[in-house]
Amino acid sequence: MTSTRETDDTHDTPTSAIPGGRVLLGCMGLGGSWDAAPHSPADVDAAEAAIVAALDSGITAFDHADIYRHGKAEAVFGEVLARTPGLRERITLQSKCGIRLADGDRPGHYDLRGPSIVRRVEESLARLRTDVLDVLLLHRPDPLADPAEVAEALESLHRQGLVRRFGVSNMSAPQIARLQAHLSLPLVANQLELSLLRRDWLEDGVLVNTAASAGIGFPAGTVEHCLAHGVGLQAWGPLAQGRYTGRQETPEEHATAELVARLAKEKGTTPETIVLWWLQRHPARIAPVIGTSRPERIRACRDAAVAAPDLGHEEWYRLWITARGTALP
Repeated sequence: MTSTRETDDTHDTPTSAIPGGRVLLGCMGLGGSWDAAPHSPADVDAAEAAIVAALDSGITAFDHADIYRHGKAEAVFGEVLARTPGLRERITLQSKCGIRLADGDRPGHYDLRGPSIVRRVEESLARLRTDVLDVLLLHRPDPLADPAEVAEALESLHRQGLVRRFGVSNMSAPQIARLQAHLSLPLVANQLELSLLRRDWLEDGVLVNTAASAGIGFPAGTVEHCLAHGVGLQAWGPLAQGRYTGRQETPEEHATAELVARLAKEKGTTPETIVLWWLQRHPARIAPVIGTSRPERIRACRDAAVAAPDLGHEEWYRLWITARGTALP
């Protein structure tokens, strides 16, 4: 590839609060089936293969949630940690809580009550076989949550040494500000769906005073709030389910995939890297959370993890305009 500038601490998220957080490996795909059936030794081996591929690719931050595979994603990861001395000290562990899966007659719902947060963290730590989470994110907004109670739970977890840093996921600027007003610790991350396919986070800022703005569902000002307050943006779904690196379903996706492939060839890298670089090139220094568990796809993201985005101003805009399928206003 043409760019060989290596990662340093000045090019992480705006706060540099999540070490190694240029790219995170999302662990939702680990642990086997999405049910309560026990995981198998093969599931642990598959998790180990994904972790090794990540480390080989310069990815040292791992994103979990207590609900992934009904807890089995954390459990298989914990088994890998237990059988690999020294691994825990080499990585950053992030997990999320706040979603309760449907169970029998009980519907799926959100739960950010203070005692529930503490209990979920304790359960995650037990499954991960570690004493501390580097980062805890609140997975979804809970309309019934009392921000003062949430803040008290988070600060208690911090005082006990169970969680080092805190953030949120899928939250708007006012929701972040409301929680931060009750919390003495800084919120360091907001994880949102951001990609070349899911562009409303970007178009919200340029479609002001146009008829097209009525179709934007992204909460206005959230990206700007995060930038202004040092809240690092993490992108879930950054590869857009392979729409620009594998399967395409629309003329715009076909055209964008061709452009992505051409840029990858010119720069001596992979199409996956081009798609991730497009996010990372934004001033928010967005940290993609790649969701694949396939070692070959993880390794295809290596350049995004170890080198600064090699996309020029016009190349970045060409990707955006091609993906949207129409000129900017």
